[in-house]
Parts: sequence; C-alpha cells; structure tokens
Amino acid sequence: MADSAAPIRQITKDEVYDAVPPTDFSQMLEIDRHLNRSTAFDKIISATHDHFWDPLDKKYIDFESEPWDLDTQDLQPDEMVPALLTDYVQAHFEKHPELRIRFKNEIARWSMSAILHGEQGALNLSASLCHVLRDPGAQEYAANQTREEGRHVTAFAKYIIARWGSPLPAGTVLAGLLQEIVHAPEVYKKIIGMQMLVEGLAMGAFATIFKEWEDPLAKKLTQLVMTDEAFHHKFGKIWADRTIPKLSPEEHEIVENWAAHCFQTLLFNLVAPHQMTAIYVQFGLDPEKVMVSFQEAVTDDMRRENMKEGTNIFRVLVKTLWNAGIITERTAAFYATYVNFDEFKAEGDEMVGDAIADEGIQYLKTINFGINTGALNEVKAAAVAAE
Repeated sequence: MADSAAPIRQITKDEVYDAVPPTDFSQMLEIDRHLNRSTAFDKIISATHDHFWDPLDKKYIDFESEPWDLDTQDLQPDEMVPALLTDYVQAHFEKHPELRIRFKNEIARWSMSAILHGEQGALNLSASLCHVLRDPGAQEYAANQTREEGRHVTAFAKYIIARWGSPLPAGTVLAGLLQEIVHAPEVYKKIIGMQMLVEGLAMGAFATIFKEWEDPLAKKLTQLVMTDEAFHHKFGKIWADRTIPKLSPEEHEIVENWAAHCFQTLLFNLVAPHQMTAIYVQFGLDPEKVMVSFQEAVTDDMRRENMKEGTNIFRVLVKTLWNAGIITERTAAFYATYVNFDEFKAEGDEMVGDAIADEGIQYLKTINFGINTGALNEVKAAAVAAE
C-alpha cells in the first residue's frame, strides 16, 4: 500500500473524475457540483433497468434446482484444471482414480470462491468511489455498480453454498492485490485495477464457464452476472477514452507501469499451485512436487498457445489494456511474449462475452417487461450450443 504521508497524485484529465479525500464530506455539500452534473454515464445508469435480476427470486435463478453429485459428476473439463497438466498429478490420480472427479470439483470450488472474493472487492471499491468522486453523475454510476456488485456477492455465495456448503479462503496473492486496489487513494489505480483488469478478467472467466462447464446452474449464473459486468467494463472504457490521450509521457508511464504490475501479478499467480496448497494436501499430493512439476509443464510457449483462445482470461486482460491505449512500445514486448497484437487490431473493440451478455439481457426483458418473447428460446439455444 502507498505511504499515507506521501502526496496523492490523481492524474485527473477530465473533471468528471475529479476526486476529493474520502474523509472530507464537506466538499459533497458544495452547491456547484450539482449544477455541473456530467451526462457521460446516464445511458449506463438508465440501462440498469434492462438487466435487473434478483438472486433471491427463483424466477431469475433457482439455486436449489439442478442437484449435483460432486463425487461422480465433473463440473469442468480437464483443461481447466492447471494441476492436471503435470505428470506428477496425473500419475497420482491414475493410482487413485476414485478421487479424480472430487479433486477437479474442489478446484472448481476454489475458482468460484476466488470469483466471490473478486466480486466482494468490486463491491467495496465501487462503494469507495462514492466517497471520492465529486461529479454527481459519476457518483451515481458508482452507487449503481455497488448495488449490482452486491447481488453478485449474494449470488456466488448462494451457488457455492448450494454446491459445497461454504467458500474457500482467498488466495494470498489475489487478496493482496484486491486490498491494494480497494485501498488505493488514486482513482486511476482503482479504475485500471478493478474496472478494467479485474472486470475484464471476470468477463473472460464467466464466458469460459458459460461455454465450458457442465453445470447448467453455473452457466445461468455467469450469464446473469455478465449482463451487469459488460456495463461495468464500459465505465472503465469511458475513463480511458477521456484520460489516456491527454496524459503526458511521464503520466502515461506511471499508468502503464501500474497496469503492468496488476497484469503480472494476476498472470503468474492467479491459478498457480502455490495459491491452493491446502487442496493438494487434502487429496494426498505434495504441494512442493506439484509446484516443481507445474513449472516444468507450464512454459511461456504453453501460455502463448493458451492465449490464442478468445476466452482466455489473460488474453482478455491484455486486449483490455491494448484497446484502452495503455500499452505502448515500452511494454509491448513483454505482452507480445504471449499475444499477437495484430489479432486485436483485426478483432476491433468487441470484448469476449458481449454477445452472451446481450442474449442474457434479452432474456431478462422477457421476465421484467414481458417483451421480446422469442428471446428466452434464443438464450436456451445458445446455452445448449455452448454445451
């Protein structure tokens, strides 16, 4: 965390992101701020009615439906379990095949728990923006997102409880990064770290779960959440459009370094075996041997090959930074180790998961407004196709 005595550098290039100290409520009582409310976020705020859903209402999602046997039914395919890439873990489960499915499902529990903790971070960060953003329009957007992140926390907790009984603790690296982002006094750190990178990662993860997991309840949950996350990601994009082109070279370097720091932390640690050692011990595996075997198996060449997949979460992160104009020649070589920037240019601004989210919104309209009645069948067909 930053030194509390050091001066805070906000790097504000648009008054809509003007920030005040969170302890100075007096600035929220100034009259002039209400006379200059930005309209930049009005469409996103108004659109929340189109994708409203309630995790406590069974007409949207029923967490008691679709029972699952964790001992006999795979939630996710082998390729989504990094440890199964190693010879050591494969050999272990050849000797103990009765434990393999349960192990895979426990890794799924860890993944869903990490998502839950990420959503909790997004909830707290959005709330913290309400305390510092001076513009009423930006503040209202942050409050709106806080409400939506609140339902995500509720929804993922209910899913995890339905499948496993309780979530697992956050990995130390993810917990540390979330704390760093939430407590950062600089608005640009909050927006890049959470609104762009963590939200971008979430969209990639949700799209992968929607397409690859076997559990229909997980598919429904992630699609509902994606109807919200697509708009949260747009908030970060608006910030980038209004800020990045106006940065001085020195300021751009500061922003670029922060983005690279967040990306590297996530790339090399998010799904690494050292973040889930308790699971390996539970299934009779030596965490040190898993780590050594993992380092031998997962090379830069493998990461590069995996990032060719459009829903790969780390590819989504790089594309988010690239589309925002944050990556320059200074750091492009690092990212080019894993991705092909020419592919991003050919793909344009559309992000993974946008189409899934759009189908989800049409489905929600059938519930909330009773319109577009053909959308429900379209969404069900999309889910079947994804399977």
